[in-house]
Amino acid sequence: MPGLVEFYFDYGSPFSYIAYHRLPEVLRRTGARVQPRIMLLGGVFQLTGNASPAGNPLKAPNGQRDLQRFVAKYEVPFRYNPHFPVNTLKLMRGAVVAEAEGFLPRYSDAIFAGMWRNERKLDDEAVFAATLREAGLDAAQVLARIAEDGIKTKLKAYTEAAVKRGVFGVPTFFVGDEMFFGQDRLDFVEDALRGRLYRRAG
Repeated sequence: MPGLVEFYFDYGSPFSYIAYHRLPEVLRRTGARVQPRIMLLGGVFQLTGNASPAGNPLKAPNGQRDLQRFVAKYEVPFRYNPHFPVNTLKLMRGAVVAEAEGFLPRYSDAIFAGMWRNERKLDDEAVFAATLREAGLDAAQVLARIAEDGIKTKLKAYTEAAVKRGVFGVPTFFVGDEMFFGQDRLDFVEDALRGRLYRRAG
């Protein structure tokens, strides 16, 4: 049984948040582990020509209906962020810092909660810093490091690597070479972790 699911995400995506909330149960049932894959959704859109469905007047209402359905079905603690869309560039650079320094899970808990439970405008640097401090993280250190060229370059490289692999939006999951897009594909992700793919080779 494959034991790893890779999880591509951006904190600005409510569906990434739902996936983040649901993944631990999938991991518990399968004994698998998760490898978070940091990327900038806006950068992926630029590189692929894709765009947020929130900007499409036909897709947006359906997305909102589905969001309400999934939140209710999976009992996800959720409040729609009135500041959406939020620029996540600094947040995702912060994730690169957190990964490098070994506190990405705590960082992601804080940022996802700030965005999709506490309705915070996290592209306001003061709000971002306060959210980190409340989580017991060193806000000054994170804010200093996200300005480093190395952190900026790494986020860009992560984003380009995601696109090269076929990622066009979030959340996206990989089990081995099998790609699954959307938190509503987590049933297929779980089956893949159990060795069931339902798809002919090639």
